[in-house]
Formats: sequence, C-alpha cells, structure tokens
Amino acid sequence: MLSVLTFVLPIFALIFSGWAIRRIGVLGPHATGELNRFVVYLALPALLFDIVANARWSEIWQPSFVATFGLGSVIVFAFVIAIRLRRARHLADATIDGLNGAYANTGFIGFPLAAAVLGRSALAPTLIATILTVCVLFAIALILIEIGLQTERHPHRMAIKVMRSLVRNPLLVAPVGGALLLAFGIEVPVPVESFLKLLGGAASPCALVALGLFLAEKREGARREAGTISLLVALKLVVQPSVTWLLATQIFHLPPMLTHTAVLLAALPTGTGPFMVAEFYRREASITSGVVLASTIASLATITLYLALAG
Repeated sequence: MLSVLTFVLPIFALIFSGWAIRRIGVLGPHATGELNRFVVYLALPALLFDIVANARWSEIWQPSFVATFGLGSVIVFAFVIAIRLRRARHLADATIDGLNGAYANTGFIGFPLAAAVLGRSALAPTLIATILTVCVLFAIALILIEIGLQTERHPHRMAIKVMRSLVRNPLLVAPVGGALLLAFGIEVPVPVESFLKLLGGAASPCALVALGLFLAEKREGARREAGTISLLVALKLVVQPSVTWLLATQIFHLPPMLTHTAVLLAALPTGTGPFMVAEFYRREASITSGVVLASTIASLATITLYLALAG
C-alpha cells in the first residue's frame, strides 16, 4: 500500500497545492479559467500532438481497447440518463448528470497518473481514452442537450453547430494533426520537437493545479443534493471501473497491461467537462460541482485500493 501511495500522493499533492493557494488568496477568482485555458489550448494539445506524431500505428489502433473503455463509459452514461429521466428530469440536465457519472478526468489526471504508475507505454491508451471522453462522449452529450433545448426542429443546424464545436476543439485538432504526420511518415523537426516537449511537459502539473483551483471555488446548493451526488460518485468510482474490468477480461480479453490501463482510467474522478457544459448552457451546476469535488477526494482512496489489489 505504501509503495502505491508513493505514486499516487504526488498527483493529489499538486491538486491540493492549487486548492491551497486559491483558498489563502494567492491567486484570484480568474486564475482557474486562465490556467485552464492554457492547459486546454496550449499545453495539453502539444502533449497529445507529440504523443501521436511519435507513436506507432500499433499503439494507436487498438479496437478492443477502444470498445472496452468506450462501452464502459457509454453504459454508465446511458444508465444515468435513463434513471434521471424517470424522475422527470429535463433531458439537458439528465445528460449533464450522465456526464457526471461517466466523464473520466483522463486529460488532467489520467496522463500523469498513468505515466507514473504504468510507465510511458500507457500514454497511447490514455490518449485513446482521452479522445473517447473529451470528443466522442462530449459530442454525444452536446447533441442530446441541443435536442432537449430545441424549440423548433432544425436537425441540420444542430449538426452544423456540433461539428463547429468539434472542429474548434484543440483536444481533437491536436491528435488529428499528429496522426496526419504519422500517416505520411513525416518526422517532427528537432526544434519543433523541443518546443512540444517543453510545452507538453507543463500540461500535467498545470492541469492538476488548475483542477485544485476549480475545487477551491465556493459554490452553494450542493448540500441539498447530497443523495444524488453520492449516487453519481459511486457510479463513477465503482460501477464504471467494474463494468470496464468485466468488458476487458470477459468480453474483449485484453492483455493485462491494457486491462489495468482501461480500469485505472475508468476509475478516475469526474473531470471538469460537465461543469463547463452546465455553465455554458446555464443549467444548474451545483450537482456537477459537488460530484467533481467529492469524486476527486474519494478517488484518492479508491484508486489507491485498486492499485494495491492489482499489484
């Protein structure tokens, strides 16, 4: 257990550092958004581009891993939406709740944790999981929210709006750009590679600090939704990795390394994506912020327990 904590604690220490400097007033209320934009628009895309451009197709093209992690996320996502709709929840809000239960924080926590625990060979599967989460699952959620908010039927306009948001998503554009270089066998020039290494190296620590800043923000309304928050946290931290493990071992028979990577990434806490969606569409965000905070804190115990059991 202690050896596992040596890997996990530095990751969460960075999150706590961001939380602490926000709470004591070193950084102001705008720091969260600014640092988050740096990670999303510069540092993390540089890391994703560098990983893909220097990868091998055998690392990226892993259909069984895609199916395992993707289905694990979609099953929980659809289950949450179904039970929330049965309670007369609006489709837009039920979809955001679905993200709360299935949106793993692969971008901010996944890369540093996978690299620390499983080594650099886990970065390519982590990239795949990140694309599935921040692009595919995100796109499905946006489509459902737009459908729920539509007052008139304009499917072509809705499709154009979703496509525009995906095309402008740097977390999608960066790996696609790297894939083009990989497909045509173009090597990244040495100065550009050095630039990507420097910028991409800032992604993980800055992302973790940004997450801590986000968690330090005081928000009202989460206490009265404690039951819903507890349910969504349990689905995220226990049910999703369990479903993913069953898919990996019983259905797709992944090798041990990929199985551990898929389960570890599925066991990650809820990312900030659902909160950004709730804020963008001006929906109630108290449940989302509560899930992000509670799942992040609880995941220190659940991830440590899984790593100890998995050896």
